[in-house]
Amino acid sequence: MADRRNFLKPLSSLLALSALSGQIMNCSSKPKRQPNVVLVMTDDQGYGDVRSHGNELIDTPVQDQLAVEGTRFNLFYVSPVCAPTRASLLTGRYHLRTGTVWVTHGLENIRADETTIAEILKQAGYTTGCFGKWPNGSHHPHHPNTKKFNEFFSFCAGHWNNYFDTGLEKNGRKVKTTGFITNVLTDAAIEFIGRNQHQPFFCYVPYNAPHGPFQVPDKYFDKYKQRGLNDKDAAVYGMVENADENLGRILNKLDELGLQEDTIVICLTDNGPNGQRYNANMRGVKASVHEGGIRVPCFMCWPGHIQPGIPIESIAAHIDLLPTILGFCEIPLPNNRQLDGLNLAPLIQQHSANWPDRYIFTHQSRQGEVNIGPGSVRNQKYRLATENGTEWELFDMENDPSQQYNIANDRPETATKLQQAYEEWFAEVTKDGFGPFPIQIGNPAENPVELLAPEAKLHGNLKFNGGMGWANDRITNWKSIEDAVSWDIDVIQPGEYEVTLLYTCSEKNLGAQMEVAAGEAQIQANIMKAHDPKPIFSPDRIPRGEVYEKVWGAFDIGRLELKVGRQQLIVRAAKIPGEAGPDVKAILVEKLK
Repeated sequence: MADRRNFLKPLSSLLALSALSGQIMNCSSKPKRQPNVVLVMTDDQGYGDVRSHGNELIDTPVQDQLAVEGTRFNLFYVSPVCAPTRASLLTGRYHLRTGTVWVTHGLENIRADETTIAEILKQAGYTTGCFGKWPNGSHHPHHPNTKKFNEFFSFCAGHWNNYFDTGLEKNGRKVKTTGFITNVLTDAAIEFIGRNQHQPFFCYVPYNAPHGPFQVPDKYFDKYKQRGLNDKDAAVYGMVENADENLGRILNKLDELGLQEDTIVICLTDNGPNGQRYNANMRGVKASVHEGGIRVPCFMCWPGHIQPGIPIESIAAHIDLLPTILGFCEIPLPNNRQLDGLNLAPLIQQHSANWPDRYIFTHQSRQGEVNIGPGSVRNQKYRLATENGTEWELFDMENDPSQQYNIANDRPETATKLQQAYEEWFAEVTKDGFGPFPIQIGNPAENPVELLAPEAKLHGNLKFNGGMGWANDRITNWKSIEDAVSWDIDVIQPGEYEVTLLYTCSEKNLGAQMEVAAGEAQIQANIMKAHDPKPIFSPDRIPRGEVYEKVWGAFDIGRLELKVGRQQLIVRAAKIPGEAGPDVKAILVEKLK
C-alpha cells in the first residue's frame, strides 16, 4: 500500500518554503483551472471516532493530518440517519424539502426534479463519479446515473449484506468484485481520477463502512481486540481505520498526478456513531436529534487556497457543502430551487469574526412518520430539542456541551424564540409532502425493473423477515389467500411485460398459485420447483441486525399487458396447499420489445 503520508509532504514543504521566504499564503488566489472536488463520506462514523477528537484508542492518521494541513469544522452538523444526510448534501437543501424522510420503504428517495451537485458540476464541464453507497433511489429517475453521475459503482440501498467478494452495480449492470468493499470502491475512485486527470472532475466516495454488518479484515480486527475493545467496537474501529487508509490512497493518487493544489478534498461522516462508544461526552448517538447524533467530523483541504491549521468554530452543516463547493469553483448557484445552505468559502478563507449567527434545524422521522418531533434547532450558543413536539428542552451548548441541564424554565424567552423558529421551519419544509414516489415501469433507462420487497406495502399478515424491512429484506409469513403485497408503479410505455418472481420455497410448500394483477390485467402460475438454499456465508464479527444474503430462485409467472399511468401492481397467493407461500425478495418486470 502506498504511504498515506506522501500527499502531505509536498504541502508541508510548500508551507516551510513560504515561511522561509517571508511570504504569506494567498488564500484567495485564483486556481490554475477549475478545481477538482473529492468528497469522501463514511457511514456511521461518529465525531468521537477520530483520534484527534480525543479518542486515544483509534488510529486515523490521515483524517488527523487533514485537520492540520487543511481546516477542521469543530461544530459541523448533519442529519440523524444516512439517507436524509445524503439528500441534503447532494442538494444543499433540508432533506424534508427533497421528499427524503427515512431510510427505506421508498421514503429514502430524492424527488426526480431535485437538482444535485453532480448535475450542476456536469453542466459546468465536470466529469462526475460516485463510488459508494447511494441510498436516495435505486430506480430511474432517482438513480445516480439519472442524477448526472457519469459513473456509478456500488449499490443503491441503505446498507449492503456482505463486504467481502460481493456483487455490486456498475452503471446499471451487476458485477462481481474481489476483496474488501472499501478497498474495491477506492480502487474504482482512483482509476476514475487517473482517467480524468486532465479535466475537472467530481469524485464522490460515500463509503458504507463502518455501518453493519460488522465485517473487517483480520489485521484491523485483531489490532483493536488487542487494545481491549469488545467485538463490535473492534470491528467498527477497524473499518474506520481501513477507510482512513483508503482516504490516504486517494490523496496519494492526487499527489502522484500533481493534482493536490488543483483539488478540493472534503471528508465527513453522515451521522453519529452506530452504538454507545466514545463520542466526546455528547448526548445521543445515531438517530438522535441531540448533539451526539448529528455533530460529526468534517475536514476540508485545498493547498494554496485554504489556510492550514485554523479550525472553524462557527456552526455549519451538510446543506452548506453544495454552495461552498460551487463558490470555490466559481459556478453560479442554481436558481430553480431554494437553497438552505450557505457558501462557507468567505468564512474558510477569511476566518471572519463577523460571520452571522444562524439556525441549523434537525428532524428525525420515526419509521417514516413525519411529525413535528423528534427535532431540534441549534444556533451558536443554544440547542432547543423535542422528542414529541410538545415538550422542549433548552441547553446552553457553550457552557453545557454535554446537555446536562435543561434551562428552558430559566430562559423562557430564548426557548420560545427557538421553538417558534423551529415550528415555522417545519411547516415550510414539509408543505410539499413526501414520497414514496411511484416506481417507473417501461423507462428505457431501466429494463427490467426490480421491485424490491422493502419498496412494497404489505397487507394482511405478511411481514418482513428482518422485522423493519431494511434494505435487502424479504417478505415472509404468506399463510392466507387474503394476504397481498403491492407496489405503486407508473407505467411509462404500454405493452407486454414479462413478470418474474425472485423467491425461496421449500419442498413441502410447493404448489402455491401466485397471482399478479395491475389494472384489469391478471396472470397466475403455480410454483412447482423448490428453491430453499441456506444463507450465504457471512464473516460477521457479531450477530447482525440485518437479514442474511441468499441466492434467489427466479420463477416466471407470465406476461402482463400494462396500460400507461399510475397504478398498483399486486401479488397474491390464490392457493396455498402447504404451510405457507414463498418468501419473496422482489418482482422483476421487463418490457418486451
